Amino acid sequence: MAKGASLSGFPEWLPSERVVEQRVIDTLRKVFELNGFIGIETRAVEPGSSLLKKGETSKEIYLLSRLQEVGQENDTPVEDRLGLHFDLTVPLSRYVVEHANDLAFPFKRWQIQKVWRGERPQEGRFREFVQADIDVIGNGELPDHYEVELPLVMISALEALREFGLPKATVHANNRKLSEGFYRGLGLNDIEGVLREIDKLDKIGADEVVKLLVGECGASEAQAAACLELANLTAANGAELAERFDALCAAHGIATDSDAYVLARQGLDTLAMIVDEAARIRPGSVIADLKIARGLDYYTGSVYETFLDGAASLGSICSGGRYDNLASQGNRKYPGVGLSIGLSRLVSYMLHTAGAKASRISPAAVLVAVWNEEDRAASNEIAGRLRARGIATDVAPTAAKLGKQIKYADKLGIPYVWFPADRSDPEAVDEVKNIVTGDQEPADAKSWEPDTLVARQTVEIQGVEAA
Repeated sequence: MAKGASLSGFPEWLPSERVVEQRVIDTLRKVFELNGFIGIETRAVEPGSSLLKKGETSKEIYLLSRLQEVGQENDTPVEDRLGLHFDLTVPLSRYVVEHANDLAFPFKRWQIQKVWRGERPQEGRFREFVQADIDVIGNGELPDHYEVELPLVMISALEALREFGLPKATVHANNRKLSEGFYRGLGLNDIEGVLREIDKLDKIGADEVVKLLVGECGASEAQAAACLELANLTAANGAELAERFDALCAAHGIATDSDAYVLARQGLDTLAMIVDEAARIRPGSVIADLKIARGLDYYTGSVYETFLDGAASLGSICSGGRYDNLASQGNRKYPGVGLSIGLSRLVSYMLHTAGAKASRISPAAVLVAVWNEEDRAASNEIAGRLRARGIATDVAPTAAKLGKQIKYADKLGIPYVWFPADRSDPEAVDEVKNIVTGDQEPADAKSWEPDTLVARQTVEIQGVEAA
């Protein structure tokens, strides 16, 4: 982030850092579209009533006011005001309802856009940042095979980013029905509260979570301990997961014919299917992790968190889940499942931890020199011919000494400098110099081709070039 950035939580990438971010965006878009996802963009502003649907509190929403309204807006409820979107799922739900007649369902969309969230800025966490989302929305129903497809697509996308220094990623999956059924079987009533506290396990530890479950959610010590037992349950496959879950239910007196167990078993069967199918397609990419809770109340089924090997302090870099009730129109519901990458956070990690850097700042492969200002038209003409052939080209800003023009190209990382021929000499020809190798040769703007490896703008990871 630019050292001069004065607003905490609002990153401004330097040009070389922006190159890395753009390459990441291009890579993600390519993977998403390879899997059939359609790109959209939604407006930045939504009604407060829509923003609150996801279970956010008003303190996390940036509300809009005109200067003339300052001092008067406090009289208007948050629900009746406009605010900047803090994620891309709520705008998507509104977008789907408004455009349902024009969309083909299931609607598979990717979206990479800025969002704004009023949280405390810290390393890797911003108030203004870019998210990269994929979602599938159904019309009335949505097959559960999408709950396998989406985490695998995200794994493919994150795998494609490993060339930029990203470690191996693993999706940790759970199911809200499984957790809710188990908690209800224990006799707990504040299910949303329990989920929110369990979601804090990795951040504050088991002892603090137990205190919160007892103090905030009305759980007994025994109930709180049972919740932690569920959170720590692990298994290598779906069958083992079911066996261990049933043993846990039996140990806590949850009858297999109870409504709570039936609900939990629905979630478990879906989770087992996800883990087993993902293992068949991409072994080790998705694992069951029953402490994943996603403390937002609009998730109704599968929930996901994604972690990078050796980057525990970074936390989850991609999360999401299944939601059945966020978008509706009359009796018609539009269930969905989606995952979201905190892209700005990921780019920050690549830049400051993985050591990603651009091979050059400027996208131009060629700088056309200018001998004197009277001949600038000739230099512009050469640049035009090169650009017409798809070769990114810039023209020297001034007719300075040749060494200064070459130094300017070098500072921007432009590998070639083009020297126009002396127009007064009919025998003279243009020449181009590779300032990386020092080689210089005659060239014709109508046919010359740069060396592909030299000309392309790349990202390097601690000295290793990424394709």
